[in-house]
Amino acid sequence: MLKYLVQGFILGLSYVAPIGMQNLYVINTAIAMNKRRAYEVAFITIFFDITLSIASFFGIGVLMDKVYLVKLSVLLLGSIIVMYIGIGLVKSKPQLSNKVDVNISLHKVVIACFTVTWFNPQAIIDGSLLLGSFRASLPFYAFKFFIAGVCAASFIWFTLLATIFSVFKNSFNEKILRKINVICGCIIIYYGIKLAYSFLILIFH
Repeated sequence: MLKYLVQGFILGLSYVAPIGMQNLYVINTAIAMNKRRAYEVAFITIFFDITLSIASFFGIGVLMDKVYLVKLSVLLLGSIIVMYIGIGLVKSKPQLSNKVDVNISLHKVVIACFTVTWFNPQAIIDGSLLLGSFRASLPFYAFKFFIAGVCAASFIWFTLLATIFSVFKNSFNEKILRKINVICGCIIIYYGIKLAYSFLILIFH
């Protein structure tokens, strides 16, 4: 059980850590505003990120359980696209943005956090392919442990992000963000290879 919890945590961390819209919003809030607002944004983002992860994991997974051909297709396409995502992260050059409007009311923060998560097509596609396809390689009893690990990764990552950037506002630059993406990209490539292996096992079993 611990094995799947750890797997979910590592994959969840690799999924959420790359510097994208969610992370930039949390980072820029932590840099520009006080700690209270930074944590408010972080916890709201965590809520929407976890709901998206759960929807991605169980939504496409239900269909794969019922239709074997869909399961094979998702594993094959998922492995290719996940590896492509990982390679893209390794090559990417993230930049800190100064265009994020962080001086807004709390209800607008909720709307903004919802938008950068649920209205982000890339996040929805990546989440469905990465989490949904990996679900196809897990035994049924492991589902709750795996997704618990993913959710824990989201909570810990965004909380740490708000804390670190609030405390060390002037110590981060694009080079550090790039290193984060390279590490996450390599881990995602590894999981893409694992998905491809699961596909081959199903084909030749």
